[in-house]
Amino acid sequence: MSRADKIFYAAIAGLVFGIFLRSFVDFGIAFAWFIFFIGAVFFIYCFAKHILQKSSDRSLRSLQTFENVFCSAFIVAIFLFFFALGMVRYEFSDRAASLTVGRNVSIEGIIADEPDEREQITRLVVESGGAKVLITANKEPRYSYGDKISVSGRLERPDNFKDETTMREVDYKSYLAKEGIYYEMFLPQIKLLSRGEGNFIAEKLFAFKNAFIENINQLIPQPHSALLAGLVVGAKQSLGKKLLDDFRTVGVIHIVVLSGYNITIIARFIEWIFSAFSRNKRLILAASAMILFAIMVGASATVVRATIMALIAVLARGTGRIYAVTRALLIAGALMLLHNPKILVFDLSFQLSFLATVGLIYISPMIIPKVKWITEKYGLREIVVATIATQIFVLPFLLYKTGLLSLVSLPVNLLILAAIPFTMFFGFCAGMFGFVWNVIATPFAWIAYALLAYELAIVEWFARMSFASIMIASFPAWLVVLWYAAYGVIIWKLHPRNSFQQLSN
Repeated sequence: MSRADKIFYAAIAGLVFGIFLRSFVDFGIAFAWFIFFIGAVFFIYCFAKHILQKSSDRSLRSLQTFENVFCSAFIVAIFLFFFALGMVRYEFSDRAASLTVGRNVSIEGIIADEPDEREQITRLVVESGGAKVLITANKEPRYSYGDKISVSGRLERPDNFKDETTMREVDYKSYLAKEGIYYEMFLPQIKLLSRGEGNFIAEKLFAFKNAFIENINQLIPQPHSALLAGLVVGAKQSLGKKLLDDFRTVGVIHIVVLSGYNITIIARFIEWIFSAFSRNKRLILAASAMILFAIMVGASATVVRATIMALIAVLARGTGRIYAVTRALLIAGALMLLHNPKILVFDLSFQLSFLATVGLIYISPMIIPKVKWITEKYGLREIVVATIATQIFVLPFLLYKTGLLSLVSLPVNLLILAAIPFTMFFGFCAGMFGFVWNVIATPFAWIAYALLAYELAIVEWFARMSFASIMIASFPAWLVVLWYAAYGVIIWKLHPRNSFQQLSN
């Protein structure tokens, strides 16, 4: 490993460790500055000693020895610098405007995100004076992103609750805090003051997406249209509690909303269209398509995260440069942590998507030689490899976080994921042609509906099996660490060096 690599990994490790430690213990910002000061003193001392040694002892062996010592000191200093940076960044992210809780208040603010529509209610995130408040409101009347509203009701802090499925406590307060939400109101009085107060581009993108979803709803019945809207444009529409529980039971809850897999499919369509171009041009077009698609669907935090992960996956498949991709993955993760450090510990989707990408990079090449008998038509072999790799790698962490072990996850994923690209394609065509004429859009909608019906039937059929899933009451953290340590040893010993050449061929 080169010195540059050592410095790079020391910086990433320091940042992650600093954020991780601060996520559990509030040392205060003075402690972070103290760590930074220690790192600076340590570096200056070793640097000064190194200079003095060079001037007093010019023997080659002594110089090499002290250069090695200096490099080690520099790496330690870098680790301490970024450790302090991680703690300071978390400290600033944990600050929010203070509001009075426990009594009725009136606030004015702007709806800062898309409304999250459920079966009976709608959730609105209202930003007022630097503070974000989660509003639980009735479905009617409907509000939109950028609406300025006046809200009157009892302001409270969120409370944790126990999940009825897993019977585990959900850290709801931390889940909301990672998005800067520290307050909530339940069914307050709401008065619309004005519209169009949000970001102009975001408003237009959301308006286009809502029109697209409306086209789908006119052509395809529920819950099929809700699933399609989630697949294609990441719409926040409820599928119903029972159906969502079925998706969790069979281990395919990740397809309900827009994910890295969906965004990668969009890139694949572009790659196929421009297949006559050189590899580099195809990669550029695919990356551009994913970025534009992320903007089109609103560029929320979830979509941005999925886009970065999908970009890395496409880069891995297209270049075959595994170590470059690993560094890209770490850089992407570091940038996301600098943007929002709370996702490291409190955002399950970030954790799972990061682990799934690692599994795709390192586990997939080991599986490819074992499944040569599977046809490459319709991308079936790639789907099988990616599904097995990601399922294997996220399993320990998923058991630790949820305790839910789906025994049918692998076959259900294989049966469904092969149909997802076609579902998205025909659903997208139906929604787009709906802007022109429903008669043209109807044939595409029929095909999309048939595929959606197949996917929902698979989920419901497997979910009815008595052995579909089992609940593990307690899965200790030490076992997760041991499990991933074993993965690390296996990857280190068995990973094929030219694996991604196989993926890109």
